[in-house]
Amino acid sequence: MKKIKWKLIGVVCFLLFVGAVYYITLPAINIHSQGLWMLLIVLLIAAAFLYLIKKKPTGSELRRWRKEKSLFGIKVILGLLGIVVVVFLVGTLLSSPIVNAKKYQQLLNVSDGEFTTDIEELSFDQIPLLDRDSATILGNRKMGSMVDMVSQFEVDELYSQINYQDRPVRVSPLRYANLIKWFTNQSAGIPAYVKIDMATQNTELVKLSEPMKYTTSDHFNRNIYRHLRFRYPTYIFNELSFEVDEDGVPYWICPVRKYNIGLFGGVTVGRVVLCNAITGETEDYAIDDVPQWIDRAYSADLLIELYDYYGTLKHGFLNSVLGQKDCLITTNGYNYLAIDDDVWVYTGVTSVSGDQSNVGFVLMNQRTMETRFYKIEGATESSAMSSAEGQVQNLHYVATFPLLLNISGEPTYFIALKDDAGLVKKYAMVNVQKYQIVAIGDTVSACESGYTDLMYENGIKLVEADTRQVEIITSTITKIAQGVVDGNSHYYIMVDGSKDIFDVSVVDFIDIIRYDVGDEITIEYKEGEESNTVLSIK
Repeated sequence: MKKIKWKLIGVVCFLLFVGAVYYITLPAINIHSQGLWMLLIVLLIAAAFLYLIKKKPTGSELRRWRKEKSLFGIKVILGLLGIVVVVFLVGTLLSSPIVNAKKYQQLLNVSDGEFTTDIEELSFDQIPLLDRDSATILGNRKMGSMVDMVSQFEVDELYSQINYQDRPVRVSPLRYANLIKWFTNQSAGIPAYVKIDMATQNTELVKLSEPMKYTTSDHFNRNIYRHLRFRYPTYIFNELSFEVDEDGVPYWICPVRKYNIGLFGGVTVGRVVLCNAITGETEDYAIDDVPQWIDRAYSADLLIELYDYYGTLKHGFLNSVLGQKDCLITTNGYNYLAIDDDVWVYTGVTSVSGDQSNVGFVLMNQRTMETRFYKIEGATESSAMSSAEGQVQNLHYVATFPLLLNISGEPTYFIALKDDAGLVKKYAMVNVQKYQIVAIGDTVSACESGYTDLMYENGIKLVEADTRQVEIITSTITKIAQGVVDGNSHYYIMVDGSKDIFDVSVVDFIDIIRYDVGDEITIEYKEGEESNTVLSIK
């Protein structure tokens, strides 16, 4: 009975150990989970160690056991360990691009896109001016101004970029400042999240009517990873992101990995679980059925990895390492574009030789994985960033990774220039195909105006022919007023029998100062939208 008692105690202790390891590591109960295989290896090694501790064999006993072949228990454990290790290693090899180059290359479907059609010109109030680092600075400053919260909470580092009510914004939840602050506040939950408009730089701390109870900074069963694991024990989750729906309700977007090649290879997304950060309620969707408001089912890093497989494995694995014929890779960095209420990852595509030019660029949809390639040769993003920094080298500003814009039909890198404190001070526009054309401005509109002038000067953009008819009117002046436009004086006059306003430049027609209300004047002009352009006066 005593032996049975100790055996039961040993079994219970081992099960408690297994449960504790599982509770901490949270591997998916799924043959595709590398974490599960590693857990099995650790447990089998622990079992072998405990078995030997229990037996406490001496050196002579070990030799006797080997001869008598009586060490059955340890042989079973080591045999299982060997099987698990072999399956893991072989599965890893057979799942790799080394033996599945063609399958990896075909994971992503890439179509050719039309730049001017797919990427519309944005108004200045829709251009995301901030990168993630700048958003982090604004978020922390906003949090620092909230006296009632700053001592208990801080802003999480997530800062997911999404489309919210047709605006480019970044959102990030608050988190408990430390373990003690969690202990004192966890019963109430996390009361708010930060929302930053990437175009206007408006930063808002959105206070919730009901606090969030399921976050990354919670512990035990309310930790979002543990909460998901216990609800979906077989799901292997990819990188989680934080989003809000159109009503401002916070959710965790939890993509579920799909393994398309062997045990561990060819990862894409097969399903998406939505978890309400307030209530913990979950909804499980197939990837093709996710709601339209979700912006990030596929992480940017996953999409970049898939495109690199597509670009480098066209002629097999060996070619990608040795000859590298026709091998293309993405450039170092990416940014986001908002198109038709979806967020697309943008990055350049260059040859593996690492030259200073792109062969084109790709846009990849974070909700659907749709990928479009645009064959537009030009400078790499790093070259454009260097060009922009060169224009303000005396100020030592640092360029952010470019955003790709359509400016008058021209692919254009839009770059924010930041000072040492991380604050945006100036803006730059660099032509993708002719990156020596660089415009700098204190505002976006000033930058765009200078860029447009440079395109005219370099023949990239041609002045449209003026097809307006020349008109003549002779009448009496009924109103006359003076104004200044770009430092030049103008007279605006109205005449009897017409509701139009006539714009007379004093620089061009100095005689206009001789006229007053009641004088007769003959005006030669062309019609304009707000005022008519005067060509001559008599």
